[in-house]
Amino acid sequence: MSNITLAIDDEILKKARKIAVEQNTTLTAMVRSVLKQFAARKDLGTEEMIAQLRESFDTSEVRVGPRKWMREDLHAR
Repeated sequence: MSNITLAIDDEILKKARKIAVEQNTTLTAMVRSVLKQFAARKDLGTEEMIAQLRESFDTSEVRVGPRKWMREDLHAR
């Protein structure tokens, strides 16, 4: 199994952890489940998948502010 690294706002992370505890699971399990469901949609058309993803983002209570970094900044040494 592979590992990934995500940059997540502290407040969003705190809320997500709280939801995980309330659902008697872990944050890792929640993310894994969402990604598994997303990957299972491969049989859907690309446009339909994008529409469903947008709908999911629109109905989510999580709000993410503007990105203030560039990808290159994350990898600068």
